Amino acid sequence: MKIGLFGKNIADEGSQYLQQLIDKLKRAQCRLLVYEPFLNQIRNKVTLSCEVEPFNTHSDLNNNCDMLFSIGGDGTMLDIISLVRDSGIPVLGVNLGRLGFLSSISRDEILPAIDEVIAGNYQLEKRTLVTLQHPEGLFGEVNYALNEFSLAKTDNTSLAVIEVFVDNKFLNTYWADGLLVATPTGSTAYSLSCYGPIISPDSENFVITPIASHNLTVRPIVVPDSSVITLKLGGRNKQYLAGLDSRYRTIDNTEVVVVKRADFGLNLIQMPNKDFFTTLREKLLWGKDQRN
Repeated sequence: MKIGLFGKNIADEGSQYLQQLIDKLKRAQCRLLVYEPFLNQIRNKVTLSCEVEPFNTHSDLNNNCDMLFSIGGDGTMLDIISLVRDSGIPVLGVNLGRLGFLSSISRDEILPAIDEVIAGNYQLEKRTLVTLQHPEGLFGEVNYALNEFSLAKTDNTSLAVIEVFVDNKFLNTYWADGLLVATPTGSTAYSLSCYGPIISPDSENFVITPIASHNLTVRPIVVPDSSVITLKLGGRNKQYLAGLDSRYRTIDNTEVVVVKRADFGLNLIQMPNKDFFTTLREKLLWGKDQRN
C-alpha cells in the first residue's frame, strides 16, 4: 500500500506521535510519499528509517497514492483539498492540532487506527464541496472549498449589501459584514460561529449564513445543495473579499457571483467506532457537565 503524508508544520510535542505513525507504517511495509515542504521540516525532528518519495503537486499524487494522511488540524485538512482535487484518494485526518473537527483519529489513537486502516476496516464518508462558477478563473484550477464560500466587506465604515437568488428566485437582500454559503462540513466551522445550524454530512444541503447581520430578524437558511446560488453585490464597498476556505481574492462590487455544488467530493476515512454524532459529542462536549 502506498501512503501519502501531508502536513504544514508540527510542534515539538507532536514529533513523537509522528514518529509512531512512520514506524507503524514501516512495520506494515507501506511505501511512503511525503509532501516535500513538510518532509524538509520534519527531517530533524523524526527518524526516517525507510525510503520516502517526495511529492509537491496534484499530478504527483494522482494514480500514485492509495491513501493520504493529513497530519495536523482542520486547517491542514482544508489545504489538502488542492492536492486531492477530483482524484478520489481517501483522506485520513490525524489530529495533532487543537479541536480537529475533521480528523478521524487523535494522537493517542494512531497505532490501533493504522491497524484498522491496513486491514480495510473503515468507512468512506463523502463530503460535499462548494465551487465558484463565476467569476470564472478567480481561484485558478482550485475553485472549490470543503467548508464554505465567503464574501466579506473590505470597508469597515459601511455595510456589505448582497442580493441573494436561489435558482434565480430572489431570497433576500442582506445588510451585514458578509455572507457565507457553507457545506454540511462547514456548518461546524465559520457558519456555526455566526449562529448557523449544524447539518449532517449526508443531508445534501447548503446553509446561507449572514455574518453579523444588521437586521436581527434575518437568520441562516438551509437550501438544497442542488441549488445554484447567485450573489449580486452592492452598497458603498467598491470591493469585496471572496473566500474559498482559507484562500481569498478581491473582487469588484460590479461582479455577479455564482456558487454551486462541485461535481465531485472528498472521501474522508472514518474509523468503525466513530461517526459524525460521536464527533459532535466529543468536540462540543455535549452531555458533559462542566460545573464540577
